[in-house]
Amino acid sequence: MSKILKNTIITLLILTLGISTAFLAYLHFFAPAHGEPSGEWEAELAMTEQAAVMAYGWLQDIEAVSVPLEELETHMQGLSVRVELILEPAGHLQGAFRSNVLPESYDACNRAAYEAFAAVFRGIVAKRLYLAGYRGSTDREAVEALVTETFGMSTVDYLMSYGPALLPSLEELQALYGGAGTYKAEEGILVRQFDGGADEAREERYIRGDTDLILYGEADSGDAGFLGKPYPLAYTLRQPENQLKND
Repeated sequence: MSKILKNTIITLLILTLGISTAFLAYLHFFAPAHGEPSGEWEAELAMTEQAAVMAYGWLQDIEAVSVPLEELETHMQGLSVRVELILEPAGHLQGAFRSNVLPESYDACNRAAYEAFAAVFRGIVAKRLYLAGYRGSTDREAVEALVTETFGMSTVDYLMSYGPALLPSLEELQALYGGAGTYKAEEGILVRQFDGGADEAREERYIRGDTDLILYGEADSGDAGFLGKPYPLAYTLRQPENQLKND
């Protein structure tokens, strides 16, 4: 990994720590009390920063025309992957759970990330052509035709095949957010016992509002949201289809 990419990641981690600290302060002073966490929940995992950093590092490694990280983030705004968490009660503050990163949401996000990156990449190709003395058309269609002729595939397909992995794999995300088992909740701690072994348990701090469920850190950890920790994560109560139609 290049030094520039490492510095970029460190900067983003420091920013994440600051945001998480402010968020936890909000939770402490303003959030509603703990409650029954059961329900069908959905959350959006933001992927814009992840994709932009990976694209930026790859461009640095191949010594492409310099593109600011901010420009990549602008092109990749709104990238997210959906996670569902279903807590089915089987008594007071306990029951069964299952969680899953939705594969169709992941596929759509991954494709959108590469389409956004392709737009930036075509601009880089156009600049390279100009610097090399090419005076033909360098609009989107012309550059796309040149890429297709050169590599035998579209810009998006080329980047997906030979470019960087912009997102963590679906398997990696499932390892963080997926699973099934039983749960218990007490005094703001949600304990999820995952199927597969007695040692596979996760204790998470949570706050339940009317239509919100916020997991904001492992019970034995003080660095929620930092160094790859999957927190804080805000879930929204899934609305029944008939209620959505009436609205």
